[in-house]
Amino acid sequence: MILTIAAKEIKVLFVSPLAWVFLAAIQLILTWVFLGRLDAFIELQSQLMLIANPPGATEVIIVPVYAVASIVLLMATPLLTMRLMAEEWRNHTMPLLMAAPVTVTAIVLGKFAGLMIFFLIIISLVGLLPFSLFLGGTMDLGLILSNTMGLLLLAASFVSLGLYVSSLTTHPAIAAAGTLGLLMMLWIIDIVSTDLGNLLPNLSLLKHYEQFNRGMIDSFSVIFFMLFIISFLVLTIRRLDWSLLHG
Repeated sequence: MILTIAAKEIKVLFVSPLAWVFLAAIQLILTWVFLGRLDAFIELQSQLMLIANPPGATEVIIVPVYAVASIVLLMATPLLTMRLMAEEWRNHTMPLLMAAPVTVTAIVLGKFAGLMIFFLIIISLVGLLPFSLFLGGTMDLGLILSNTMGLLLLAASFVSLGLYVSSLTTHPAIAAAGTLGLLMMLWIIDIVSTDLGNLLPNLSLLKHYEQFNRGMIDSFSVIFFMLFIISFLVLTIRRLDWSLLHG
C-alpha cells in the first residue's frame, strides 16, 4: 500500500508542470555552477602546481556544486511538500483516505516515499556532473559519495519536516511559508549567539551537512539526521491519528 500511495504521488507530481520546471531549473542552476567552477579550476592550474598538496578537481569543482544543491533543495522543498497533506484537507479527501483499508502510517510513509523518489531523481542528476569528469581525470570517489549521502539525508530531513507542516493546515501556501521559515531557522541556527552552549548549534542542519560536504561521514551527524527524519514522520502520524479520533 505504501508503494501504491508513493506511485500516486509521483504520478500527480509529474502530471503537473511543477516537477518539470523544478528539474529543468535545478539542472540549469547546478550546470551553471559546475561550468563556472570548472573554468576557475582550469585557470588556477598554474598556481595549484606550486602547492605541495593542491586541492583536486573534486574539491574545487564538485564540492561547491553539492553545497549549492543543498540550498536549491531547501528552497524547492516547501513548494513540493506544501500540497502533500494540506491539499487533502482542503479538498476533503483526507477523511476518505483515512477511512480506506490503509493505515495512517502507510499514508504518511507513502507520501514521504513518493516525494523522496523525486528527490532521488534530482540527486541522480547532480551525480551526473562529477561523473562527466571521470572521463578526463582522477576524482575523489569517497568525497563524492559522502556528499551524495549527505544530500540524500538532508533531502529526507527537508521532506519529513515539510510533510508535518503540511499536515497542520488546509492551506498549501501557509504550509509552504511555514516549512520555509522552519528550514531557514534550522539552517542558520548555529550562527545565532546563545548562552545554551552547543545545544542550538547541534540542531543546525547546515552544520551537520557540512561534515558530509567536507568528506567526513560523522556518526553523530548520521544519527542526528535519522532521528530528525523519524521524529517528524512520527509527529505527522500522530497528527493524523489525532484528526481521526477527533473528526
